[in-house]
Formats: sequence, C-alpha cells, structure tokens
Amino acid sequence: MPAPYTPAHFDANPVELARELLGATLRRTLPDGRVLTGRVVEAEAYDCPRDPSCTAGRFHHIKTLELAAPPGQFVFWVAYGHPLLQIACRAEGVAASVLIRALEPLEGVDAMLEHRPVVSERNLLSGPAKLVQALALGPEQFRGQPVNGAALCLLPGPGLSDGQVCVTARVGIAAGRNLPWRFFETGSRWLSSGVPSMELASIT
Repeated sequence: MPAPYTPAHFDANPVELARELLGATLRRTLPDGRVLTGRVVEAEAYDCPRDPSCTAGRFHHIKTLELAAPPGQFVFWVAYGHPLLQIACRAEGVAASVLIRALEPLEGVDAMLEHRPVVSERNLLSGPAKLVQALALGPEQFRGQPVNGAALCLLPGPGLSDGQVCVTARVGIAAGRNLPWRFFETGSRWLSSGVPSMELASIT
C-alpha cells in the first residue's frame, strides 16, 4: 500500500491536482477499526484567483475563508444543506480546492450501507454528498485535518492515461461554467449524475 499524500503536495494548481487524483484511494477508518475505502473516479477544481464563480457569489465570505486553509487539509462547504468534502490547495490564504465528486466503493461496503442504506451500490458513493454520508465524514471531526491523518487519508493511485479521462465543465455553477475543470474516469459506472453547466466545444 502506498504512503498517503502529504499536505505539502497540495500546495499546487488545483486543476492539475483534480486530474491527478483520479485513481487515488480515500481511506476511512471508523472508531471500531473497520476500514472503508473508495477509489476517486470524479473530481472538480476550484481556483478563486482565476475562477469567476468565486466573485459571482459561489463562495460567500465564510466559505472563502475555509477554502483558504493551509494546503492539504480536508475542508467542507455546505450545498443545499449537505457538507461536501474538499481538499485545500495552493498556499494558505488562497481560496482554492479540489472537490471529490464520486468514488468507486472498494472495502467496507457493508459499513457504508449502514450509514447510507441504498438498494443499489451504484448509488452509494456516486455524488459528493452521498460519499460524505456513506463514509460518515462529519465536518466537525474532519474539517482542518491533514490528508495523511489516521482516521481519513488519501493514497496515490497508479494514475490514469489521457485516454481514460474525460474533461467537462463543472456541475451546478453559473459564472465560470465554461472552464474545463471537471475530470472523471471514462466509462466508470460510479460517476455522479450531475450535468455539466454547459457543453464545451473544445478543450484547450
């Protein structure tokens, strides 16, 4: 098993990191010792220094302060009443992050189903709010924790080739909807059902 990412690794461009994290493993250890893992199959980047969605009110003041946490910390924002897991990027004081949008379940599916009872495993981790619930990721416990913590950590994967990755606009935004900052594994059955905010004619 590879060593977890270090916080320093996330002092970098969140767009590049979102692409890189496809294939990584999110590992959650419950208080009773059970281990839950999921493989990252979908991620989005947010980069306030050059992201119109930030100045358009996508992040209000409190959310902007949270995303300006030191790099490599888990942070959360609340959308429609649901906390969503992100990782702070760039230097402390700069609001930038990667949002984990979907995971492929690996270990501990029975425990995940206790937290999020669903009929189909397809719906277990296929969305940013779903995975927070299934992995029991309470913001009060994990906000500000490093990516190499004992109870929650992110481990590098083998990486995906360009042919294995699709790039689209992000989901559910108005300003900045033309930015190709959503990345997902081609053909994965575990993706979120989110629809990109616009169709992109080309990726540059």
